[in-house]
Amino acid sequence: MGAITCLFAATIGLAQNDIKRVIAYSTCSQLGYMFFAAGVGAYPAAMFHLFTHAFFKALLFLCAGSVIEAMHHEQDMRKMGALWNKVPVTYAVMIIGTLAITGVGIPGLDLGFAGFYSKDAIIDSAYVAGQTSQTGMFAFVAGVIAAGLTSFYSWRLIFMTFHGHAKWGDDDAHAAHGDGTDHSHGHAHGAAPHESPVSMVGPLILLAVGATFAGWVFDDAFVGAERASFWRGTLSTLTSGRLLTEIDHLPAWVVWAPLGVTAVGFAAACYYYIAREGLGARIAARRGPVWAFLYNKWYFDELYDLLLVRTARALGDLFWKTGDKALIDGLGPDGVAAVSNTIGKAASRFQSGYLYHYAFVMLVGVAGLVSYALWAFR
Repeated sequence: MGAITCLFAATIGLAQNDIKRVIAYSTCSQLGYMFFAAGVGAYPAAMFHLFTHAFFKALLFLCAGSVIEAMHHEQDMRKMGALWNKVPVTYAVMIIGTLAITGVGIPGLDLGFAGFYSKDAIIDSAYVAGQTSQTGMFAFVAGVIAAGLTSFYSWRLIFMTFHGHAKWGDDDAHAAHGDGTDHSHGHAHGAAPHESPVSMVGPLILLAVGATFAGWVFDDAFVGAERASFWRGTLSTLTSGRLLTEIDHLPAWVVWAPLGVTAVGFAAACYYYIAREGLGARIAARRGPVWAFLYNKWYFDELYDLLLVRTARALGDLFWKTGDKALIDGLGPDGVAAVSNTIGKAASRFQSGYLYHYAFVMLVGVAGLVSYALWAFR
């Protein structure tokens, strides 16, 4: 489930245009890494990725907030571009966050950004587990593919936001939509993007330090030679001990595979959004089945609505309208009240207010009593 989640969220991130939504699905994908690490028994690696992820994902989310602030509350990356020199500090630290989440590093030198240490430990552990388990090998393959997808959508975000042609001018924004209508969602007309204040960029710099060095500083403690003294038995070592020991003796292609697919993802993003700028937008404009499938998040929202929301609503209507209102209230309080109301309305017709009507009723009553007495005592 962790491996499927890892792939599922990464594919959705490829087609999203809201800068925060891309990072949110990236979070879901990284959680998939943590869970399949725990699934194969590499608990320290799962916790290590949770730890490093805290730095670079917080950094990316707050960078997105800084970009949105600079763009006067615009979140659509299709209306950004050419921001690198407008928000240089945000741009620089977001590059660091991207290098961290994509796991850029050099395996031979054991040197890289935070995500390099924790993500590679997870993928390598899955490969070791895969030698005796098909699910472990599935997790390894899924993790490697997801690493390539992560690289692509992360650099897609960077290129669409900070590079290429500026799409935040009034004329450019309208031309991009081709209908002369303002779709800027509150973008201030004529106001150029600006760098965020120190109160916003200060925390970004601190998080960038963590996204750069957290993996290097804590690698030995979490998954390396010092892990036994660091964890002190708080995590099971029945499987993780073997896994984390054997990842030091893997084939070279396994060790370099994450970096290789990361480079491929980066190159593909460069091609689609730098070398052939606008190609990605033209592909999306065709609204093909693959793009629609990813853009609509595998139609999980629609499926959830069909199977759960509508089903729950139908059951609710059944119990409410048929069970509660028709049966319980209908035969109970509402039914008794309706019968009483009907009888009351019928009885009220005898209350005419005329004395001779009441005298006639009394006469009929007396006649009835006399008749009954005569019949009963004959």
